[in-house]
Amino acid sequence: MGPARAPAKTPKLHRPVAKPPVPEKKSGSEAPAAAPAKPAPSTAANNGGLDLAFGAFQRGYYITAFELATQSAAKDDPKSMTLLGELYANGLGVPQDDKKAEDWYKLAAARGDADAMFALAMFRMEGRNGPRDRQKSAQWLAAAAKLGHPIAAYDLALLYVEGELFPQDFARAAQLLGVAAQAGNPQAQYALGTLYKQGRGVPKDMHEAVRLFALAALGDQIDAEVEYAIALFNGDGIDRNQRLAATLFHKAALAGNPIGQDRLAIILAKGLGVPANPAEAAKWHLVSKAAGETDLALDDFVNRLDPKTRAAAEQAAKPWIDAIQKTIAARTHEVSSVIPPPATK
Repeated sequence: MGPARAPAKTPKLHRPVAKPPVPEKKSGSEAPAAAPAKPAPSTAANNGGLDLAFGAFQRGYYITAFELATQSAAKDDPKSMTLLGELYANGLGVPQDDKKAEDWYKLAAARGDADAMFALAMFRMEGRNGPRDRQKSAQWLAAAAKLGHPIAAYDLALLYVEGELFPQDFARAAQLLGVAAQAGNPQAQYALGTLYKQGRGVPKDMHEAVRLFALAALGDQIDAEVEYAIALFNGDGIDRNQRLAATLFHKAALAGNPIGQDRLAIILAKGLGVPANPAEAAKWHLVSKAAGETDLALDDFVNRLDPKTRAAAEQAAKPWIDAIQKTIAARTHEVSSVIPPPATK
């Protein structure tokens, strides 16, 4: 009994969230404001190679960043215009103002700035400063992707996989994912890996799929980590290494991945690559089952355990299962709160 292959998942449209800058204390009237909710654009070097506006932004000095970016924008610098858009979009150093943000983004986009184009795509996708417009959002994504913007390329690829706004085209999706994957985007590396694994839009190539899964796993993409572990366990597209597979399954299990938990339970039950541990195997099976993963063979394994071992497994699994049930209940409440009650007579 070996781990079955994890199903490939299609990620949702992506809006990356950068780690917030760490503000430093500064003498005077300006104190660093709250960290931005969105990533800052990659502003080009100004002032003899030193980008003072972007440096101020990164340090949390948003008023200074606004003043310096305004000066550079007056000299027709598109990156400074995009930075002003970010400041207005997030209310950093200035009152939050979607209209001014979009105006600055459009000025920068007209001058060929891919970050501004991507920001405009997100504005239309989110319905900020106007109605939601997926078609317009896709147009801005295409414009940014054409200039090599990796996240725009990734998002546009998902639209080609989805096949709603555009005819479904896995070959085009693979091309776009290649741009984002080459730039080091773990989600794109994982998604492109699934296409190579399935032979959709690209020739079926398990070696390339595993290479991409490994790269994405280095970026903490848990689904890719599970795929990589399965390939290692089975020796599919890579030399078999069940011990390393067990380590990766354990990491994914601790991260709350039900497939990783289930595969870890299988190898612990059989002692494949690691010493057999019936109590731990049962624990992880119960946890993954609570999260919706089905495994009839493991059900039988748990049912055959002696009462003491099973009780220990159930006790160890309980905190995990309680957390899962709370999460499910919270999600159910969120859904029910947005669904109107049935009409009464």
